[in-house]
Amino acid sequence: MTDRVVLYAAAFVRSLATGMIGVLMGVYLARLEFDPFRIGYVVGAGLLGCAAAALLVTCFADRAGRRLSLIGVSLLSFAGGCAFALTSHPFAAGAAAFLGMVNGMGRDRGAALILDQVILPATVGDERRTQVFAWYNVLQDIGHAVGGLLAGLPALLRGLGAEGLGSFRLSVGFYALLMLACAALYLRLSPRVEPLDGPEKTRVSPATRRVLWRISSLFAFDSLAGGFLTTALLTFFFYERFGVGEAVLGPLFFGARVLNALSHLGAAWLARHIGLVNTMVFTHIPSSLLMITVAYAPNFTVAALLFLLREGLVEMDVPTRQSYVMAVVRPEERTLASGVTHLVRVGAWAIAPAFAGWFMGDLSLMTPLVIGSGLKIVYDVLLYAAFRGTRAPEEV
Repeated sequence: MTDRVVLYAAAFVRSLATGMIGVLMGVYLARLEFDPFRIGYVVGAGLLGCAAAALLVTCFADRAGRRLSLIGVSLLSFAGGCAFALTSHPFAAGAAAFLGMVNGMGRDRGAALILDQVILPATVGDERRTQVFAWYNVLQDIGHAVGGLLAGLPALLRGLGAEGLGSFRLSVGFYALLMLACAALYLRLSPRVEPLDGPEKTRVSPATRRVLWRISSLFAFDSLAGGFLTTALLTFFFYERFGVGEAVLGPLFFGARVLNALSHLGAAWLARHIGLVNTMVFTHIPSSLLMITVAYAPNFTVAALLFLLREGLVEMDVPTRQSYVMAVVRPEERTLASGVTHLVRVGAWAIAPAFAGWFMGDLSLMTPLVIGSGLKIVYDVLLYAAFRGTRAPEEV
């Protein structure tokens, strides 16, 4: 089994778990009788744990070993997931979510992704880099889609005799086991995944510093907006606004992730014709406009259709963004570049959910959807203005 296949397989299993917990988390916490503010707090704590892990792998993974770091992150996710399945108190739930990096985004954007993003480009040339990232994200979103279906597991368990809250606890325990399976897969990685120059600290060029400063600032802004639109909060929105439970939300998010997966291949094709930056911007703005229409939808059917249209566009910037960041820095700077850009994204994600929960409780359920979408449109305009003249090597 090649390293790329191992990374693809682990990413698929990890995305199964992430897609499942993203849909379940909001409903599970509501079943624990947490109010919107406490739900936002727990979601934010999980994302803050993702940010802390991202910081650690950025600073120490090349020295400690990328393989060992991937295994360690997976084991922590397993332990935190087990604790999250057993808790009933908001503080304990937040602590478990932090330890286990429980990701309420519903999409895999954690510390393991940083190292995957660093290792994958070394397996191909520049001309195939975007395609490799596209297939990586296709596998992830297929996993997210199936994970969305797995979110219906509590309903299945209740049909087999489990009690209401117990069915959710067992389902979260299954999520933890999936993270343990990732650790087992990472044991198959070869020494080739480690840095070619050894664990020495990389010197970053002034040009790379300038690029990272600009692009990280923009990514942080985008992720602050995305923190208002986590899957956990969106499922809570559908649950409260339209009265639909996990049995309906699971298939809805399955369809969303299938559209995400297809869009990644479309993004790779489109990037070859109009460029990486143009693909990021010109697909992202329409997706934000569609999310605003979801907030004002008169019923669940209309909201679900608009949401699915949005999901067909919103992820087209992901493989193109990953490929672009890896393209504009030197190979030996990729761990730092991947770590910094992901760290600011996850850190900003962690800030917004508590505010989103507060807005949902004190203002309106739709407020976070409108605020998050509006901020994303501003981000796209700023990104285009800053980077439309900076091209990847294969575009020059």
